[in-house]
Amino acid sequence: MVKKLPKGFLWGGATADFQYEGGFCEGGRGPSTHDYETNGSQEHPRHLTMKMPDGTIINPKSSFAIAEDVPLTAKPILLPDQYYPSHKAVDFYHHYKEDIKLMADLGFKVYRFSISWSRIYPTGEEKEPNEEGLKFYDHVLDELEKYHIQPLITICHDELPINLAVKYDGFNSRKVISFYVQYAKTLFEHFGKRVKYWLTFNEINAIRGFSSTGVHKANGLNRYQAAHNMFIASALAIKLGHKIMPNSQFGAMFALSTCYPKTCKPEDVLATQEELRENWYFVDTMGRGYYPKFADEILQHHGIKGLSALKIEPEDNKILYEGQLDYVAFSYYRSSTFKAGDEWFNVGGDDNPYLEKTPWGWNIDSLGLRYTMNMVYDRIQKPLFIVENGVGAIDHPDDNDYVEDNYRIKYLSQLLSAMRDAINIDKVPCIGYTMWAPIDLVSLSTGEMKKRYGFIYVDMDDLGHGTLKRTPKKSYKWIKHIIETNGEALDEK
Repeated sequence: MVKKLPKGFLWGGATADFQYEGGFCEGGRGPSTHDYETNGSQEHPRHLTMKMPDGTIINPKSSFAIAEDVPLTAKPILLPDQYYPSHKAVDFYHHYKEDIKLMADLGFKVYRFSISWSRIYPTGEEKEPNEEGLKFYDHVLDELEKYHIQPLITICHDELPINLAVKYDGFNSRKVISFYVQYAKTLFEHFGKRVKYWLTFNEINAIRGFSSTGVHKANGLNRYQAAHNMFIASALAIKLGHKIMPNSQFGAMFALSTCYPKTCKPEDVLATQEELRENWYFVDTMGRGYYPKFADEILQHHGIKGLSALKIEPEDNKILYEGQLDYVAFSYYRSSTFKAGDEWFNVGGDDNPYLEKTPWGWNIDSLGLRYTMNMVYDRIQKPLFIVENGVGAIDHPDDNDYVEDNYRIKYLSQLLSAMRDAINIDKVPCIGYTMWAPIDLVSLSTGEMKKRYGFIYVDMDDLGHGTLKRTPKKSYKWIKHIIETNGEALDEK
């Protein structure tokens, strides 16, 4: 059996600007939807801070898994007694040279990062981009090029300028499509000669609500209208990108943590097939360029008449087909189980008694990645790119901030072996793998720092206290060896 991954396989890591970058209101950056989201925990969910016309403060839950509706009359407000993690994150804005050097020393071939839309267009409506914002990302690309690391840019990672959310109801409005395309065009024209790989949206099948899409209603018709508008925005950007950058490659990212039937009872198997279509609705539309045959069924399940209830323009079907994806990118964190009668979901679900769990209750399923890779490629027949994967854990640093994270090494050893088998044995084409996240950052779901993913420890607690010192963990040396051998060292004991 071939033990190495194919030549040219892209090893790397991934981050999101509002969890990692910081630099709130520096360099001309405007406020984004995540800037009004507090920290939280499993026991105390993250929430938005909003002010009603009568002065009442409301706190709708914001994490996409439990997002609540936001009244149209509510206005975002920052409160002095709240901690907003996105404002500081772990301050890549001032540590980018140091951080990229650490990535380079690991042997990274690619770094996936998102550009902050409001750093380029502070309100989303400006006629000209913010030059300071463009200059910052120029500097990031300069560092990447110094170490021969390819950028993989996420254009929109679960956020948009707050003005577009408040004024237009985010992606529920067709007007926001044009603002997105203008923003994308600016990135293509400014960075296009330096960037080959792009992602139009992040986990588009899972995100919903105000923080992620700018939409006040988290569920129902507005959610799926917003999804359609994002499909069109993505397709238009891809068409434009291919024109401006003929050698560019475009994907969108989906949360594809797979789901198994709870039992072999036929009713459970059929119910699981139907539940999985909740995600295929998104993957098929963007990957094939047209809505799947079961689209009406999905919408009806959510109380929507069908596609006819959406505002779809006559030219939209042509736009979707001409702007389909070049590759399918996805995140993989866990698997779950489903049975007849369960509530549908995009991520999460019931436990699997055969699997271990993380401290946050996520099933650890390495073989599930191989299963998912085969399932997606069999269906879409386009190259894959695993752009998010990792295990959140509580690290215990010593007095020198060094972490013996054998649990992370064990997890990644098993998972990367499963990935290698899917590529070498099952012949699934895969461009690369970017681990979430190479350097500790703020958790999206809970807003915590203690839920750590990185090979590199950052001295910061859940409330932003700490020196921000970066210290490689034990897994840093381990993954460096894996990358040096292009996966062959996965067989070493």
